[in-house]
Amino acid sequence: MKASHTDVDQNRMSLHLGPCADVVSNTLRRLDADHVVPRIWGRDHTVWKPDPDDIADRLGWLDLPSAMRDEMPSINAFADEVRRSGYRHVVLLGMGGSSLAAEVLQQTCAPSDHPLKLIVLDSTIPASVREVAATIDPAHALFIVSSKSGTTIEPNVLYSYFRDAVDRRAGRERVGANFVAVTDAGTPLERMGREHGFRRIFNAQEDLGGRYSALSHFGLLPAALAGVDTRSLLDRAETIAERCIADSARQNPGALLGTAMAAFARNGRDKLTLVTSPSVAAFGMWVDQLIAESVGKDGLGIVPVVGEPLMPPGCYGDDRLFVYLRNDGDPNEELDESMAALRNHGLPVIVIHLRDAYDLGGEFFRWEFATAVAASILGVHPFDQPNVQASKEQTFDVLREIESSGVLLDAGPTGSIDDLLRQARPGDYLAIMAYVHPTPETDRALVGLRRTVAERHKIATTLGYGPRLLHSTGQLHKHGPNTGLFLQIVSDDDDGAPIPGKAYSFGALAKAQSMVDYRALTQLHRRIIRIDPGSPLLPS
Repeated sequence: MKASHTDVDQNRMSLHLGPCADVVSNTLRRLDADHVVPRIWGRDHTVWKPDPDDIADRLGWLDLPSAMRDEMPSINAFADEVRRSGYRHVVLLGMGGSSLAAEVLQQTCAPSDHPLKLIVLDSTIPASVREVAATIDPAHALFIVSSKSGTTIEPNVLYSYFRDAVDRRAGRERVGANFVAVTDAGTPLERMGREHGFRRIFNAQEDLGGRYSALSHFGLLPAALAGVDTRSLLDRAETIAERCIADSARQNPGALLGTAMAAFARNGRDKLTLVTSPSVAAFGMWVDQLIAESVGKDGLGIVPVVGEPLMPPGCYGDDRLFVYLRNDGDPNEELDESMAALRNHGLPVIVIHLRDAYDLGGEFFRWEFATAVAASILGVHPFDQPNVQASKEQTFDVLREIESSGVLLDAGPTGSIDDLLRQARPGDYLAIMAYVHPTPETDRALVGLRRTVAERHKIATTLGYGPRLLHSTGQLHKHGPNTGLFLQIVSDDDDGAPIPGKAYSFGALAKAQSMVDYRALTQLHRRIIRIDPGSPLLPS
């Protein structure tokens, strides 16, 4: 492999690896010698672990670009039916892999003049729930309750809240017509949907995990309802999937990216910094979950850095790999100049070229394949999610405490940003975990904090809004490398959004989720502080 670039026309990638080119080349040779690519397509679980549990039955994503073609006539017919029925909004109630791909496609591919507006609600923060409730007319909204397991707490309580709203607005005799379920067969959600008279229940393909479900019903049903051209998405996905069959990792767009990711991580460059053209910026939130939850285990991991403000090259440590997702139709002059400056400074940069936003269909598959390859090289299980399930169970325990005692948990401040950053070491990263309602003002304040930290401490920064982060980066935070400095910002919004049938409100639930996260990180001896939204957000 040349140090400067590879074939951009075939894989739509250019690699600028500088002095690290030999590391990637050697890893590619080992990958080919071990026949990793054909073994993945042959469903050989030993690519990752000797035990087939949660691997042999989690590889259905390999077939989704072609398999979903048979499902699309039914999905598209349903979307047409919904449009004719007078609905104005589609509200997706889901978390993590059940919501992120749909939100990406809504922000990047959905036509602005489509009569159905898709809203993704993946938060239990009361202000977020109230904002959606104020935006829609419940009687003219279709709600998608989306959960692979059918037991995810957030969509279940959101369903209770909005079912009550529809009941009060439209009447009990027709309330079920406003709800759709997307879930595996036989789940509690499927049973509830049948009992409550849901308009439709879509059973998703079972042999895949949630974060590998972008091209399944979880991503494509809401996309079709929002007016996205799902056929074009699948066409682009199938093109990349066919190229990912190539046995030679050098000629394989997914294996090449995954090899670079893992080779750099094993050599200390474990902060994969994603830079995107403006029109495809939303793709980063999906990559964030895919990588963090798939490889953040066993004290190992790749830290996805998404949405970080670009800085001069001197602000970056030697723990970075940059991946630039470039939509060639966007005005990219400033980004191109920044990437050139990084390359000239000797920092490794991979550029992936997109013709337009619909190429994200192929990127979903490329990054899934790349992450599976990277996990094989790193020696971790990419398809299980031990911390996500544990967080669910611990949250239920805390909620039972609240129900029995009627007392809300104390979530007061535990330190200052200065205290936390004084512990920073080279190779660390600051993880901002904001259990607050995202607003433009909050976003600007947190971007300012990230910029200041990069300038002063030369460490990477990540940002996740809770509780969605529990379904993505929470896995990496607790079971990845102990290099994180954790800043938890906890909302004091306790009331105003009661949950029908529950003894606690959305405010209590959000606080419980943040407390479970804080307790787990503390027990694992992570460096963490908690502040409230009124605390200063810039170090002194």
